[in-house]
Amino acid sequence: MARKEIDLYTYRVTWSEDDQEFVGLCAEFPSLSWLEPTPENALKGIRKVVASTLKDMRSSNEATPEPISIKNYSGKFMVRVPPETHRMLSIQAAESGVSLNRLVSSKLS
Repeated sequence: MARKEIDLYTYRVTWSEDDQEFVGLCAEFPSLSWLEPTPENALKGIRKVVASTLKDMRSSNEATPEPISIKNYSGKFMVRVPPETHRMLSIQAAESGVSLNRLVSSKLS
């Protein structure tokens, strides 16, 4: 079965207390959403909106977002923290006998 382009995007369905319905979301298109009474229909709805948006973007020669699922990641990113947090983490790492990088990585996973 051929994979559709919309299958590569990152979808989430969650309950909206304000709307009293399920909302379908797409991480690559944060301004888009779809409300439905069931999670299944919310997913179907957001997928249709994404498909329609991609078609419109292409027809006006706009660049489309790259799906998160096919991006390559280096495994590196910088995080700025307050000096007190940096000190506290460095102490924890030293006391645990591991590098600061290993300590922070384990806390994030």
